[in-house]
Amino acid sequence: MDAPGFIVERSACAKVILCGEHAVVYGRPAIALPLPELRAFARVQPSSDAFRIIAPDTGRSLYLAQRPRQAHDPLARVAWAALDLLGASPPRATLTIRSNIPIGANLGSGAAVSVAIVRALAAWFGRELSPAEVSALAYEGELLYHGSPSGIDNTVIAYEQPVWFVRGQPPEVFSAPADLPLVVADTGVVTPTYISVGAVRAGWERDRARYEALFDAIAALVSAARRAIESADLAQLGQLMNQNHAYLQQLDVSSPELDTLCLTARAAGALGAKMSGGGRGGNMIALARDAAHAEQLAQALRDAGSVRVHLAFRKQAA
Repeated sequence: MDAPGFIVERSACAKVILCGEHAVVYGRPAIALPLPELRAFARVQPSSDAFRIIAPDTGRSLYLAQRPRQAHDPLARVAWAALDLLGASPPRATLTIRSNIPIGANLGSGAAVSVAIVRALAAWFGRELSPAEVSALAYEGELLYHGSPSGIDNTVIAYEQPVWFVRGQPPEVFSAPADLPLVVADTGVVTPTYISVGAVRAGWERDRARYEALFDAIAALVSAARRAIESADLAQLGQLMNQNHAYLQQLDVSSPELDTLCLTARAAGALGAKMSGGGRGGNMIALARDAAHAEQLAQALRDAGSVRVHLAFRKQAA
């Protein structure tokens, strides 16, 4: 365990929502998966100056000083929350953040940065926090990034395992026998999650009966998806992914770019394809038959305009 004064670095993974996004904000279940190959890093090193957070990727630099004035800054808010839990004052140190997770692509970049900050500060003070503690602290940043988040991003990233998530209930680490050869394709359209979350909230307030019915339909689909994974029925899972995308279109959180990539993937033989995350841009996911087919899907998605493609073959067993 690292002691104060040592240089420490901790990281956190990206994530994708397999199914259940948006409805999860309203108490329905969702399944989320970590993407361990994409990560955010937080490095703490001694300094003769006051505690400073630097994020070269985004040009951010701030001193952790005026707590009331920093209440609306996600990086500062998470750092203050972590220090409070640790019973510590800001150290004379510099915390540098870097990440290879695309920002605004619905891959949990903000939550990953928050988790990395919490882990690094805990390590600096010689502490190791539980995934539940890390998740709760990272959620403080999610409130500022997304407005009314479900908490699923910080949860799956803090646990770094597949998660069955229901808001307000303890997360359940998700174990299953099936490999899920997923292809993640980025539209290149950056849309903050709070915009689509807010749009769904506005629609729900206008017509609660319609939206609640859609949320119930998504919830049933998520439960069926879990059964399909547990029984290694990837064909059924793919059909459920297609239906989930159709429901998200009805919630008006898809986009022409997302729809085009989903149609491209299906035309190239994907078992299923859907947007993933907040929507109106960002990423979609496609389920391939196997690793070789995933490579073919990836090329088709690049040809259709995806700016970035990531292949994930994580085995979904704990």
